[in-house]
Amino acid sequence: MTTVNHWTPGDIPDQAGRTALITGGNSGIGLETAHALARHGARVILAGRSQSRLDQAAEAVRAATPEARTDTLVLDLSDLSSVRDAATRIAETETVDLLFNNAGVMNLPERRTTHDGLEMTVGTNHLGHFAFNAQVWPAVRRSTAARVITVSAIAARWPMGRLEDLMSEKSYRAMGAYAKSKRANIVYTLELARRTESSPVEALVVHPGSAMTNLQQHGTGRLSRLVTPIAARLLMGSAEGAAWPSLYAATSPHVQSGWFIGPAGRDQTSGTPRPSKLPTDADDPAAGRRLWVASEQLTGVPFDIEAGAAI
Repeated sequence: MTTVNHWTPGDIPDQAGRTALITGGNSGIGLETAHALARHGARVILAGRSQSRLDQAAEAVRAATPEARTDTLVLDLSDLSSVRDAATRIAETETVDLLFNNAGVMNLPERRTTHDGLEMTVGTNHLGHFAFNAQVWPAVRRSTAARVITVSAIAARWPMGRLEDLMSEKSYRAMGAYAKSKRANIVYTLELARRTESSPVEALVVHPGSAMTNLQQHGTGRLSRLVTPIAARLLMGSAEGAAWPSLYAATSPHVQSGWFIGPAGRDQTSGTPRPSKLPTDADDPAAGRRLWVASEQLTGVPFDIEAGAAI
């Protein structure tokens, strides 16, 4: 396993001629990822739910890097019809070299469902991305050196992240649903790496450590409102630093498909990216196959690596 002792975004090689599509690209880690890639010559497609927020984010990228090439894509991962429409737009004409499954929700206090009746956290963080990847796959396959980078979290290691009762129909806990979604991100990506082993596509999964992004602002209750600002000051890094594992996974020549990458600092909250310890049984091929089949059934979207999904 080859790694570097210290890596920063300054080590990103020239990305001219490459296109990166980033879900949740209008804020937080996604926007910081877009900034860094644009500075190194990549064209960036920012995907998110709000056209106005996407336009503001694209303007911010161009303000920081005047020569940046940006596009936007309206995509609501909690609505499979929106997923299909966005994927169609990309799959028909684009070549995607770097696909970032970055968007997510967390800490929803009550069980909610997506437009299609799926539990909202897993439905957005995993199933929405699964369906989008399946249907945008022709654009990924056009690349001669594509990478798919999925953003998980340290929460994937929590015991409550086990994938039984995936839709939280028996019981619901806000952070339990989040942990499940982040464990699913890992299991899915490692299965994707196995299924693309003989192709030019590489699949990697990362965790950003701890950073104060929009996700942490969803806490509810008086205690959360008191604790979150303190945690932000004492424990959490910046969104810019939290983007380092994603950028390293996307651009470093030292990584390999199937790696789980996170920061190397104390308690893995920040620092230089490096390979990270997987949750128990996350790399079990049988678990990967089960999740893949369940994801196809729940979304109604078959994912054929050789052909993509019919749209």
